[in-house]
Amino acid sequence: MSFGDSVRTCLKQKYATFAGRAPRAEFWWFTLFYTLVQIATNILDTVFFGTGEVASGPGFWAYNSHGGPLSIIAGLALLVPALAVSVRRLHDNGKSGWWLLLSLIPLIGGLVLLFFFVQRSQPGENAYGSDPLRQA
Repeated sequence: MSFGDSVRTCLKQKYATFAGRAPRAEFWWFTLFYTLVQIATNILDTVFFGTGEVASGPGFWAYNSHGGPLSIIAGLALLVPALAVSVRRLHDNGKSGWWLLLSLIPLIGGLVLLFFFVQRSQPGENAYGSDPLRQA
């Protein structure tokens, strides 16, 4: 699955579809898209609304954004498809979407979810549907 296919699938075909499975490529390409949109909207917010500031410190990480209107709108628009593809990715590994609640646990929850997201898909059919890689 390519970058464009992943974005098209997540935004058009499966915008709010929490059922089924999502292969690694679909999840990670959409995650890249989401990150690029957030970076672009933060830059635009800084240019047009002055919502960002440069903190004292070296490099890119010294930039602080306070979430201007464009980044908030983009974040809200992409929230549902981001949650949906995350749940479908967990389903691809045979896990319930409720595991996504681990993200509420600082640091440890995110690391556990990262481990789940990078794992290979369960081959064949599982409780959440058939293997999306075998359908192509």
